[in-house]
Formats: sequence, structure tokens, C-alpha cells
Amino acid sequence: MIRIFKTEEGMTRQKDEAESGCWIAMTNPTATEILEIAERYNIDPDHIRAPLDEEERSRIETEDHYSLVLVDIPVLEERNAKDWYVTIPLGIIMAESIIITVCLEDTAILAAFMDGRVRDFHTYMKTRFVLQVLYKNTSQFLQYLRIIDKKSEILEQQLHKSPKNQELIELLEMEKSLVYFTTSLRSNETVLEKLMRTDKIKKYPEDTELLEDVIIENKQAIEMANIYSGILSGTMDAFSSVISNNLNIVMKFLTTVTIVMSIPTMIASFYGMNVNLAGMPFAMHLWGFWIVLAFTAVLSFIVTVIFLKKDLF
Repeated sequence: MIRIFKTEEGMTRQKDEAESGCWIAMTNPTATEILEIAERYNIDPDHIRAPLDEEERSRIETEDHYSLVLVDIPVLEERNAKDWYVTIPLGIIMAESIIITVCLEDTAILAAFMDGRVRDFHTYMKTRFVLQVLYKNTSQFLQYLRIIDKKSEILEQQLHKSPKNQELIELLEMEKSLVYFTTSLRSNETVLEKLMRTDKIKKYPEDTELLEDVIIENKQAIEMANIYSGILSGTMDAFSSVISNNLNIVMKFLTTVTIVMSIPTMIASFYGMNVNLAGMPFAMHLWGFWIVLAFTAVLSFIVTVIFLKKDLF
């Protein structure tokens, strides 16, 4: 899908045809749309296809008449009726008279620009547009990181009440999201540092401060992702140990009960053997059954007391 936007009279409006100073937003474009844009603006089709590969790395490529900035952005992915966080590439191509964005799906980052919710946004200011997208991207990372932190706290409270596999699986999914975030943020950091050094992408003095803010925000996001990942990993290890310890306690209790219960079983087995009654103690006694029963109870009680003193129950 291709949508065209242009800033006119301070407002971002959608256009039917592309013209100088426009922004072309390509969302999961078809092969025909890719070739059409590539031919019209003399762009390598591979550079337009690059953001459509989920495994594509973040980078900057500069050609004679256009530049490609490729970064990772956070998106929501629904699995098993739950929202999880992953990252996908976003490509920004700065041509001579136009700017093009390419992404696999609609994102909240670009939607803010389309709806006119970003201050001082102008489609003809290409470099500033790129920096504003990068700043918005970093802010989105920070927002999702805070949401992940809150969700992990809720799951931790649930695990305190009743440790279950479902909560641990959700914590594992969150830890995977944090790994994706950390990897993507570090790749984006490399792009930002290269963007600061490169001279092929024209930067204005007023844009330098914005770029520095983006770099600072990105570093903060990396630190937050590392902190949350460490906390989440420690939480999972702690609750895994708790579950393992609870299992050991249950097994110890069941083993102790089994030993105590085996005493009456053994004595009853001996007296149930097919042997001469004259050879069995108390077999011919009037109160033989009750004597044996009392002896069994006393012996079981003694073993139980011993186990209690050793804290085996």
C-alpha cells in the first residue's frame, strides 16, 4: 500500500499524486509498487525491499542521489490472545525531492506523523523528519519498556500467590522481548553514531541538538532494557528455585509418610504369611490381635516422633 502526504499551510494532508516535498509511505508494498517507485526516483529496488526482511540489520547506506536509513522499531504482535513485543525494520529513503518510508506494517510511530500529532513536522524538511522519526521510535521503545516492567510486576505478584507454568512462560516471553529490544537498540545506536559522523546526509545546525537528544534517549532505553532484563532473569531464576524447593518439600513429606505407613504394612505381611500359628507370637493369645495392633501403633508413633525431631515432616 502506498500513501502520499504533504505539509501544506502547516498541516499534513494526504495527496493523490506525488510531488516535490512529499512523503511517500509504503506499507508492505507489492513487487509492482516497489518497481514503480524505484524507476520513478532512480532507487535501487533492493534498498526498498530491505526493510521488508524482518532479519535485516540496521544501517545507513548513501548513494549519489539518495540515502537509506534502516532502523529497528518496536511493534505489538498478538499470540494466543495476548500482546507481545517484537521489532521489525523501518526504512527511510531520502531522495533529492522526496522522502520515502518502507515498513512491513502500519506502526504507531508513523501514524503520529500521518495524523499531524507531531509538532514542527514538515514533509519537505527531510533530515529533520528522519530525526523526528528516530526520536519517536526511541520514545516508543521507552514506553513499551515501561509497560513490560509493569506487566512483569503483576506476574510476579501472581507467582507469589501460586507459582504456575503459565506465569513463568509469560515471563519468558517478556525476557525474549527485552532481548529483541536490547539488540535492536544497540543496532540503532550504531546508526545514530554514524549519522552524527557522516557528512553525506545534510544536517542543519538546529537539527544537531535533536540528534543528540535522540542518542541520549536511545542510551537511556538501552540501560532500561538491560536493567529490566536483569531483574526479569533474576525473578525467573528465583521462582524456578522456589518451585524446585517446593517439589523437594513435597517429595520429602511423601517419603516420610511412606516410611511410617510401611511399618504396619510389614507387620501385617508377616502375620499374613501361611505358616504354623504356633510359631507366630501372640497367635494363640486371646488378645493377640489387639496386642499386635498396639505394638504396631507404638512402633509407628516412635518412628513418627523421630522424624518430627529431625524436621522430616
